[in-house]
Amino acid sequence: MYNRELITFITVADKGSFLKAAEELYYTTPATVMNRINKLEQTVGVKLFERTNQGVILTAAGRSLYDDAKKIIELSDSAIERAKQIEKSEQKIIRIGTSILRPCRTLVDLWSKIDDGTLPYRICIVPIEDEPNSLDTALLKHIDCFVSPCDASDWLEKFDTLLLEKMPCRIAVPRKHRLAKKTSLCWSDLDGENLMLIKQGLSPILDELRAEIQNNHPNIKIVDAPSRYDTPVFNECVQMNCLMETLDIWKDVHPSLIILPMEWDYSMPYGVVYAKNPTPAVRSFIDKIKTHLNSNH
Repeated sequence: MYNRELITFITVADKGSFLKAAEELYYTTPATVMNRINKLEQTVGVKLFERTNQGVILTAAGRSLYDDAKKIIELSDSAIERAKQIEKSEQKIIRIGTSILRPCRTLVDLWSKIDDGTLPYRICIVPIEDEPNSLDTALLKHIDCFVSPCDASDWLEKFDTLLLEKMPCRIAVPRKHRLAKKTSLCWSDLDGENLMLIKQGLSPILDELRAEIQNNHPNIKIVDAPSRYDTPVFNECVQMNCLMETLDIWKDVHPSLIILPMEWDYSMPYGVVYAKNPTPAVRSFIDKIKTHLNSNH
């Protein structure tokens, strides 16, 4: 925003010599500094320095330009900083929650395909807990959205969701279990086994699975998980050496569990969970994702 020669001019005036100015500005030779000063003097049409054997001193015209040049640079730097702050304040900050069972990677990777660096959004990643009440509170107070399985009846009443994909339901198997060496499972493999599911009434899809097991596969014993899935539930699955319905996104949650595909047609909606009355910034963020998803279908 200002003639860059002014920096060289001010440095020469402060140092009192072309040599010291060259050292300060990391120029190779003093000649470079001298050429810049000569060019500046030609541009402004006045002599700025008296050259002496001891160095250089400002002329009266040079002193006037020196004082004003420092003000010009200060004003220019302030103007640029104000512009940056205004741009920052205009950015739409989107706070995405992330946790062990609800990692934000899927959404962040998707957003990287949408935003070419020109959209006015800034992503902020916020750690959250997987405990249900903590999730509800976080979404209302600390975050704008998170990515999760999203067929929970109570969530659908309180929050809006944007479907990203249907994720096949899998079976988690403890590594010491007799089925751990298999590459996939079928209904007959589950005969006589304990299968952990979240409690009835929390997931319509898993309620359908529960009904099928009770009606058609009575040799499979259903074990109610103590809560919605969180890290302690996975620990309990390992301790009980029982099977557990799960999803591929949780394959690395517990080192003592492996995730195997199961020969059934159950899948879980997986997507972005956000407030029913989001801020304009969050609404436009969600709309951008919807537009991208629709254009790729």
